[in-house]
Amino acid sequence: MESHDIEKKPSHGLKKWNIAIESLSGFEARGISRVPPHERRPPSLWDDISVALLWFSANISVNNLAVGLFGPLVFGLGFVDSAMCAVFGGLLGSMSTAYMSIWGPQSGNRTMVVLRYFMGYWPAKIPTLLNIVLMVGYCTIDAIISGQMLSAINGGSMSIVVGIIVVQIVSCIVAVFGMKIFQYYERFSWIPQVLILFILIGSAAPSFDTSVQSTGSPSLIAANRLSFFSLCIYIPNSWGAAASDFYVYYPEKTSKLKIFSMTLTGLWLSFTLVYLLGIGFATGITSNAAWSDAYNTSIGALIVSGYAPLHSFGKFCAVIVALGVISNLIPGIYSAALGCQVLGRYGKAVPRWVWSCVLIIIVLVIALAGRQHLLAIIQNFVALMGYWIEFVVFIVLVEHLWFRRRKGFEFDWSKWEDKEYLPIGIAALVAFLIGWVGAILGMFQVWYTGPIAAISGPADVGMWVGTAFTIIVYVPLRWAELEYFGR
Repeated sequence: MESHDIEKKPSHGLKKWNIAIESLSGFEARGISRVPPHERRPPSLWDDISVALLWFSANISVNNLAVGLFGPLVFGLGFVDSAMCAVFGGLLGSMSTAYMSIWGPQSGNRTMVVLRYFMGYWPAKIPTLLNIVLMVGYCTIDAIISGQMLSAINGGSMSIVVGIIVVQIVSCIVAVFGMKIFQYYERFSWIPQVLILFILIGSAAPSFDTSVQSTGSPSLIAANRLSFFSLCIYIPNSWGAAASDFYVYYPEKTSKLKIFSMTLTGLWLSFTLVYLLGIGFATGITSNAAWSDAYNTSIGALIVSGYAPLHSFGKFCAVIVALGVISNLIPGIYSAALGCQVLGRYGKAVPRWVWSCVLIIIVLVIALAGRQHLLAIIQNFVALMGYWIEFVVFIVLVEHLWFRRRKGFEFDWSKWEDKEYLPIGIAALVAFLIGWVGAILGMFQVWYTGPIAAISGPADVGMWVGTAFTIIVYVPLRWAELEYFGR
């Protein structure tokens, strides 16, 4: 067994709690320590299928449906334009996450630990911190939408606050127990969600207006297409910072192509379905007065109104959909808790389940504070956090396919904490920071428009410009770093 296999345990009173909780059946005690090959699960068909089911189940939720609203409502796009951006944006974003997922079985390390092999021990802490913020932000959106729906189902008699608290309690229980319970939950939670969403399609689709056309000049429409296309990339792409976390127990020789293709399938199918549903709702708001009134109340109320023709059964369906965000919230909390341990030895000394509880409380507080401003949170936060993931993905991709492959270099995954073995990370750090400069120049948000964004439509080109800056800077600096330091 590796020297780092056992996490440093807390002392005093917390230690007693930790021992009692970790002794519970099905509890995952391991934090960020590597899972060596001899501790992995044997290959199984069920585990292979679970790769796709995990991502499908986690993302077939109404928080992602809300993103589809932006095409017609915010960017003024028609149904066809919005649908095309959603389908192909979801595909491109899913491919980034699918690529990052292949490192889990190979390394036995969590995503942010794997990043140390590409960015260095210290520079990797920056995206780790950003990932914690990212996951907490998405979980906050989950909690608010679910709270809005549960409140709307009860005609407003139950406050959004109560709905948010209910969802957080259930999510906390599953997230604390860890991978075994989480994967079992995700294997089956998609079934009622799919059934209920298809019922929603049957109930709400008659009010969809697929004839809606994009508005504005040709240049403005082109700019809005690019902005919405980029937004549709950000959401599935954001899971790239957590993709390896869920595969560390898979056999070391698991096919990379299988992990990539199954992850891509689960992500793309789920996002395509919910994006298109959201677009459909957005096209019907102008012609359906009840939907318009509901939308003015909240996004959650709008979704509940889609079930209105079904009366009491519709309310039951809406409850199932509202609770479905738990499938999306759990992996976010799980990944963020691991990130807290990656930040340093003091973070690692705190058990994963404790971090999960702390993060649930933080999400609860933020969700309660921001429950009236959901659309602004989605528009500003999602895009801003979506930029940096692609910088990291391309640093890993270039290092993997160019520098490492050319030198025939094999990773020693057991040295995940060896600062003398891991790269210095100067090239990665500088490229990452310069990528942010590019993102700021190409950023198009409510509160700021970068100079490059202004002359491009305006359109949100932050991710594209930032990624280009990252690659251009990383390649020569990494070559120089290898020549000078040799690692």
